[in-house]
Amino acid sequence: MFRALLNDEAGFIVSAELILVATILVIGLIVGLSEVQHAVVAELNDVGDAIGKVNQSYLFSGFHKIDRGRKLHAFTAGSAYIDRMDECDMNDCEISCDSLIPEAPKL
Repeated sequence: MFRALLNDEAGFIVSAELILVATILVIGLIVGLSEVQHAVVAELNDVGDAIGKVNQSYLFSGFHKIDRGRKLHAFTAGSAYIDRMDECDMNDCEISCDSLIPEAPKL
C-alpha cells in the first residue's frame, strides 16, 4: 500500500491546477483590494471636502437690564466669528518637495 502511494502520480495535475488557480485568485484579489483602496480614499476625500465647506460663523447680540432709575443690573456682551476658508480647504494647497541637496564631501 505504501509503495502504491509513492508511485501514484494522479494528484500531480490537480495540484498544479490548484496552484495556477490560487495564483490567479491572489493576483485578482490584489487588484481588487487596490481598487477598494482607491475608492475608500476618494470617499474620504469627499468627506474631508464636506467638512472643509462647513461654515462655522456665528453671531449673537448681547443683552442688558436697566431698571427705571437707569441703574445697570446685568450686562452680557455679544460675540461674532466669521469663518474664512483655510489654506488647504477643498484641496487648494499643493504638497511639494524641496529641491535635492547634494551630500557633503567625505573627509
